[in-house]
Amino acid sequence: MANIYDLAYDLEKGLRNSDEFQDLKQAYEKVMNDPQTKKMFDDFRETQMTLQQKQMQGQEITEEEVNKAKQVVELVQQQEDIAKLMEEEQRLNTLITDVSKIITKPLEDLYGEEQQ
Repeated sequence: MANIYDLAYDLEKGLRNSDEFQDLKQAYEKVMNDPQTKKMFDDFRETQMTLQQKQMQGQEITEEEVNKAKQVVELVQQQEDIAKLMEEEQRLNTLITDVSKIITKPLEDLYGEEQQ
């Protein structure tokens, strides 16, 4: 029987070599190599992280923060390279979600059998 960790490392290598990851990497590098676009993207991520942290800590998000977030999102969506990066990130996330479903199938099958 194969070592499960070896299989996991093979899967990691496969993800790195996938078209989805390579396309994401190219889109990321394009954004990072343009200082103005990088700053816009960094602002977007910082805003996103701040709001997520506040939400996870149960803190109220102010109307001002919501408006700022909306403005940042609108700017980002208009920037073609960042929009492409986000699209490629979504493609990779879909792939990872699909793989995760495959990996957890034995648990679903096991617990599904108990319920019958």
